[in-house]
Amino acid sequence: MTPVIVQQQNTDKPRNPYYEKDIVYIFKHSRFILNFLGIWPKLLKNSNQYQQNVSIGLCNVVLLFAIIPYTLYFTVEEKSLMIRVKAVGSLCFCWLSLLKYWVLIACRPTLRYCIEFVQHDWKEVEKTEDRELMLKYGNVGRNLTILCLVFMYSGGLMYLTIAQYAAGTYVDEHNRTIRPLVYPTYSKLFDVQVRPVYELVYAVHSLNGCIVSSITVGTCGLAALFVTHICGQIDVMIQRLQNLTQLGVHTDLHPKLIRIVQHHVRTIRFSSSVGKLLQEVCFLEFIGCTFVICLLEYYTIMDWEVNNTLSLMTYAMLLVSLMFNIFILCYIGDLLVEKTGNVGSMCFMIDWYKFPVGTMRSLILIIAMSNNPAKITAGHIADLNLSTFGSVSEILNLVMLCYDNNNVGIV
Repeated sequence: MTPVIVQQQNTDKPRNPYYEKDIVYIFKHSRFILNFLGIWPKLLKNSNQYQQNVSIGLCNVVLLFAIIPYTLYFTVEEKSLMIRVKAVGSLCFCWLSLLKYWVLIACRPTLRYCIEFVQHDWKEVEKTEDRELMLKYGNVGRNLTILCLVFMYSGGLMYLTIAQYAAGTYVDEHNRTIRPLVYPTYSKLFDVQVRPVYELVYAVHSLNGCIVSSITVGTCGLAALFVTHICGQIDVMIQRLQNLTQLGVHTDLHPKLIRIVQHHVRTIRFSSSVGKLLQEVCFLEFIGCTFVICLLEYYTIMDWEVNNTLSLMTYAMLLVSLMFNIFILCYIGDLLVEKTGNVGSMCFMIDWYKFPVGTMRSLILIIAMSNNPAKITAGHIADLNLSTFGSVSEILNLVMLCYDNNNVGIV
């Protein structure tokens, strides 16, 4: 479904004098990451798309260069069940990251619409208190993006460095020194151990790890950015409702109430577009991360038993990073449901009895619209909220229980 284009006022000068400063502050981290991936839309009509297409092409080449040989190694060459179990986690995460990247590329028109919507709202802020409310929630989205960035890049850096150091080098049956790689490769394609092939492959694998982490951070950053903006718009609308009660009884409230209803409708349409933008990528994120988290917990338990400290630290950091990633999605999903669902309650909590009878009846429309709160879903299969995050935690407890009872199929 094509998103509804916002009908912007034909004004060259924004009403918010701090518009550009606010936009840079809110979008800073998400814009940097998505520009690196080539996904951030060019908002100028005559902007050159060449750089963006080059970034997308290079990212796809790097991802496929790491994933395809890894897949061939996993399916054709490696026969050890234990090594396959160790490899399946990172392989699945790479494939899921590639699929998420393709989904984001396909959804660029909707992404552009959402970004322009947010920019328009910031441009049209008139009152200082409205700007403060929007900055309050903008800070929440910005901080969540920073936290996700710190966790994901820390876990990825440990995997690229400490995990490879822990693996170490060894001499095979042909008296060759085998040096560790970030991702194993299919030996029939090329000899990765000769110089400078090894250094080149290791560098490309490291870049692949950076791209994979950036895709995850970019996804969570977009979700946090858009959902917190919706929450800020809801609070602005509620504040305008509360201000109606301060007007005189004989004041014509209909024009102001019409603006409030229009603002509510715009926010609901925007939340619907955000839900459509995120549903596929959140489905991949939720299903994939849950599966990989279970594997990481198993790897952590195994390394704990054999006292492999360096590998244990790496897997534990990756486990925390992915758990925090799912928590962010579930938290902002719960925040969105709470905010959009509380509009009807706030309509009832204000001094509505001071309004004229016609104005009282008009509030019924707002209450009725809030009975169906906006949601973020994982492909319309599961609603992302804190209850869902609790279910993921229960899955991890089940993995621990199965291992303790020796019911895991791989020992």
